[in-house]
Amino acid sequence: MTIAVTGAAGALGRLVIDSLLTTETPRDVVALVRDADKAADLAARGVEVRVAEYADAHALGKALVGLDKVLLISSSEVGRRFAQHRNVIDAAASAGVPYLAYTSMTKATESSSPLAPEHRQTEDYLAASGLAHTVLRNNWYHENYLAQLPAITESGVLTAAAGEGKVAAAARRDFADGAATVLTTGGHERKVYEFTGDAALSYADIADAFGQVIGRAVVYRPVAAADLVAAMVQAGVDEGTAAFVAAIDTSIAEGALDLVDPTLGTLIGRPTTSLVDVLRSV
Repeated sequence: MTIAVTGAAGALGRLVIDSLLTTETPRDVVALVRDADKAADLAARGVEVRVAEYADAHALGKALVGLDKVLLISSSEVGRRFAQHRNVIDAAASAGVPYLAYTSMTKATESSSPLAPEHRQTEDYLAASGLAHTVLRNNWYHENYLAQLPAITESGVLTAAAGEGKVAAAARRDFADGAATVLTTGGHERKVYEFTGDAALSYADIADAFGQVIGRAVVYRPVAAADLVAAMVQAGVDEGTAAFVAAIDTSIAEGALDLVDPTLGTLIGRPTTSLVDVLRSV
């Protein structure tokens, strides 16, 4: 059985490859990347590297030939994601790939997150494609908070426009292990899995996790979305990006990421990783 991972040179893709190689031989794993040089380490481990960008339908058509399963890791190019995902799905169908798994997001069909619409479109397109498939709705990654560590260490304050919202995040490796399990075991076709951490944390809980790691009290300071945008713009962030970040926070306040589901922990056979452990790792 030959399993391919798209975006294999990215943070999640590499971890999925790592997880696959604990049960599969390297010759049965294919890394799909847009730059072969960035996957040289994977090739050195015996993984076949094939080059195909999400935007290049022709290259995808050639790269997906002869595969048994494909993991489509969602594109990072917000606004272009659906078109790119559609290219991969079409290429997989044309190449006769029997099965495809897709990394979507929590509650994609109902979420108010600005990230949700393209995931929703992709899920609908995949359902209509005729491909046997599984949707893996990943919640937030704990690693998404790492960029804030220096500022929080200095100020002792976690600022967000997330109100009283909660986030059921897990470590990126947890999601990777879950995806690898789905790819290497049976019974997952035509299912939608909500992959979440074992607990939903409020932003006060997240501030406390930072405090445990840096060794000082950290408080959560909730702000209005407009105030967050203004502060980010003043700090040099462009207005479009600031508005996008604030919209994500607003969706969290509305419950976009608060779902807790046991599926991920059950599939990987262990508790999901805590935020404290992820922060301590760096």
